[in-house]
Amino acid sequence: MPPRRPATRHFLTIEEVLRLPVLVEGMPRVLAGQSHLDRAVRWVHVTELLNPADFLEGGELVLTTGMPYPEDASELRDYVDQLADVGAAGLIVELGHRYRKVPEELVAACRAREVPLVELARGVRFIDVTQTVHALILDGQGALLRRGRDIQDIFTALTLRGAGPEELVHTTAELTGAPVVLEDLTHRVLMCELLGRPYEPVVSAWSRRSRAAPTLEKITPSGPEGWLIAPVQDPHGPWGRLVLLEGRLNAEPDPEHVLVLERAAVALTMARLAGPAWWERRAHRSVLRDLYERRFRSPADARARAEALGLPAFGHRLFAVVIRHTHTGHDEHLDERIAKALAQTGIRALTGETAPGRIGVLLALAQASAWQPVAERIGRLAREELGPEAVVAVGPGVTDLSGIARSWQEAEQTAEAITPASPERWFYVPADVELPELLGVLREDTRLQRYAERQLIRLIEHDDRNSGDLLPALRAYLTAAGNKSVAAKRAGMSRQAYYQRLHTIERLLGCDLESGLQRTSLHVAVLVLDAGEAAVPST
Repeated sequence: MPPRRPATRHFLTIEEVLRLPVLVEGMPRVLAGQSHLDRAVRWVHVTELLNPADFLEGGELVLTTGMPYPEDASELRDYVDQLADVGAAGLIVELGHRYRKVPEELVAACRAREVPLVELARGVRFIDVTQTVHALILDGQGALLRRGRDIQDIFTALTLRGAGPEELVHTTAELTGAPVVLEDLTHRVLMCELLGRPYEPVVSAWSRRSRAAPTLEKITPSGPEGWLIAPVQDPHGPWGRLVLLEGRLNAEPDPEHVLVLERAAVALTMARLAGPAWWERRAHRSVLRDLYERRFRSPADARARAEALGLPAFGHRLFAVVIRHTHTGHDEHLDERIAKALAQTGIRALTGETAPGRIGVLLALAQASAWQPVAERIGRLAREELGPEAVVAVGPGVTDLSGIARSWQEAEQTAEAITPASPERWFYVPADVELPELLGVLREDTRLQRYAERQLIRLIEHDDRNSGDLLPALRAYLTAAGNKSVAAKRAGMSRQAYYQRLHTIERLLGCDLESGLQRTSLHVAVLVLDAGEAAVPST
């Protein structure tokens, strides 16, 4: 990635031309169009004709002494209309030859058409003005050509090594020094590089603002905010837009910025033509991970980014859903299949892979709607798409994205805790995590492991030496809550044989199985042991 370089101006503005010594000598004074002095000057044209539009192409700064100007105000207005319609940069009138003061009618006409009008109180040599300005313009054009080759090389190198959309968007922002947004045709912000700016003021209400800025035939400020926009294609035609938030409304765009935007849009188009890009999934994954890891600097930033991606965060209940799966195939787009299935049911959500074996879903539901049917629908979809081992866990609902990270953590912990021995449900919530599931989550804690070993080691060693069944007998007794008849039946033994084993267990462990506290301690130890064995993959 090339380092960010200071912005280089490859054109002169009217304001800069007026500061040149050759014009400062004329004591210039701006009479109209003060807010448009940042217009680019493509050329300087000296004329005393009343029909200048026949000789102009746009962007010229017109110099005149006003010698042919008529007295008729309507003809003065027609003269200014010609300049405005052809796109002249501005008009400079030298006093002394025709006028001692610029006519008010001319000033009024320039103000009405927003044409910058400058008077020169003292005479200057027009030939000196044109030579000076044209030399600077040509120097700038030469520099722009050289910079254009550099820009071409940068994006060609990125394309050849298969750079992703994130890097292309980041490079565009770095080269221009302005925020850049990549959106699809539905005006969802898939990727953006804001160069350290907060999200909220940049992408807030993005869809509405973007629809007000149409894609023009050439890259020029569009919409009320003066964005620069380049279309991005895919194999089926128009796909989206690359937007540079330059904010130079009614001003000539920086030619270098236009070059960068054009080359970046071509690179993005080539990336999409190369094959399935899954850019929407990448955007969803990025936002989900940022929310889970609390990377957004403020709740307003988080809400603006989520809404710009199409999730209606405000005025909705938000639910974090974690789908745990054991899919080991070569399909890398499981989240894409889940997302499509959800979209077909009309569920508004962000969906993406958050970690290996984990798919995250951020649901946005209307305040009055029930969330359980939606969770069940996700559970059914997960089983259909990912197999019977898929586990769906739902965190507590929140009304603001500032609380979604906590909801996500609870959903993740719930998904981690569910075991094949847990009651089978389409989805699970934190309240479904009971003691067996909790111990399963904590099974790697060495303190629990040592506790279980201290409680059961004599029983385990006895069974190992004698190929015994004391541990299964104890497990049956504890599971039956101390009901010996039920336990004997579950263990497949006669009562007399089972009672003898219980006596042996009490003797080996030095405990009283009638004690509620000791029975609870043993039950915890057995559950810890079972959780550890369940975690060991079969060979």
